[in-house]
Amino acid sequence: MMKRDIRIAAVVCRCPVGSTARNLERVRHWVLRAKKRGAHLVCFPEMNLTGYSNRREITTHAIDARGPEIGTLIHLARNQEIALLVGFAEKTGDGSLYASHMVITPQGRTGIYRKLHLAPPEVEYFCAGTHLPVFHWSGIRFGIQLCYDAHFPELSTRMAEAHADVIFLPHASPRGQAADKHQSWMRHLPARAFDNALFIVACNQTGDNTNGLTFPGNAVVLSPSGEIIDTLLTGKSGMLITDLNSRQIDHVRNHRMRYFLPNRRPELYRQPIQNEDLDG
Repeated sequence: MMKRDIRIAAVVCRCPVGSTARNLERVRHWVLRAKKRGAHLVCFPEMNLTGYSNRREITTHAIDARGPEIGTLIHLARNQEIALLVGFAEKTGDGSLYASHMVITPQGRTGIYRKLHLAPPEVEYFCAGTHLPVFHWSGIRFGIQLCYDAHFPELSTRMAEAHADVIFLPHASPRGQAADKHQSWMRHLPARAFDNALFIVACNQTGDNTNGLTFPGNAVVLSPSGEIIDTLLTGKSGMLITDLNSRQIDHVRNHRMRYFLPNRRPELYRQPIQNEDLDG
């Protein structure tokens, strides 16, 4: 069970491709604002540090997970006593490129999630991650998924089986208006929350990324019942501040008719399907 309430900030911001110094400054801007409003954790959109691109030039803007940019953010998290969830195109020593999201705690510890399900336009340049972490910090357990990941229900269920209380879903989902993107998300994100009895926190980039894409700028927080707690649909930079209440998750998980996870039968799902011909 979730051991504490937590106030989170979900940021919607513009993230121009290749403008890492500028994007770092905007991280600091939003962190200071979130801190003033009592947030314990701030989640930024997918690849907010490097900007999001599915073109070849993203390889020149990628950063190392142990590089100076991350060092700056570790100092910021420590100084402000707040946890950060930040995204970037990650280059590794062997030349691989990942769409990554890093957790940085106020204690200076880090963890990383590498996008597991690449969208078709991404597969030419990015490698898919191979590890599925659930992070434990300060009395909560949470998973991270990136944009296209959210369309694969098994991923959320595996995180729920590992006792995740929250799934953060940073997006770089382009095109359309904020209200339209929100309606698109409402086709699948409430199901991820409801089926697995956990909170969903999703946020998107906004504006022109100077690399051929424009983002609609929206965010949503969903309860463990799959209901909307709060939204941001202005299409502009902004921030949701939301209290994730442990009583909400307890209410669902202590209800025998509303908590489905304990009654799953995964041994059946691995069996071969019996195709029965009823035509003849």
